[in-house]
Amino acid sequence: MSLSHMENMPLSHSSLQGAQRPSWKQWLLYSTVIIVLCSFSALIFIFFPLKTAQGPCVAKFGPLPSKWQMPSPEPSCVNKTADWRLKILQNGLYLIYGQVVPNTAYNGRAPFEVQLRKNEDPIQALTNNSTIQNVGGAYEFHAGDVIDLIFNAEHQVLKNKTYWGIFLLTNPQFIS
Repeated sequence: MSLSHMENMPLSHSSLQGAQRPSWKQWLLYSTVIIVLCSFSALIFIFFPLKTAQGPCVAKFGPLPSKWQMPSPEPSCVNKTADWRLKILQNGLYLIYGQVVPNTAYNGRAPFEVQLRKNEDPIQALTNNSTIQNVGGAYEFHAGDVIDLIFNAEHQVLKNKTYWGIFLLTNPQFIS
């Protein structure tokens, strides 16, 4: 068996002929560009950080007494307008939390529905009247937004065990 036909075979794949590997100078350039971009990104977060809330801005309604509970007389980020309703005074990212306890003895005609609303548009709806449910989440609100928790019928929930609250997480400068 002769191996003479192997003497004429190229040592590399034919599609890679003419292709060159990047030199150490190109690798150095690419590495420098990546380091500069990472450093620039870090500087953006250092000099333009998220603006945190000035002080605690918390409000809670219920369960008993059924009134708004606030750490200061009137927080700078919200204004109580009625029971179960707040007006947002400051742009920001807010955390809403709460618990809805259905009244299992309720026999009225209205179907069970509890809505968390922003400017009268539902942002969350609860329809299960057989179990205690949590309400809330993280939401971006703007000054002037009105947030409320409403019920389909007055006696569908046990108001002595139902509550909701709001907490300002942060007010980023880039929120429009």
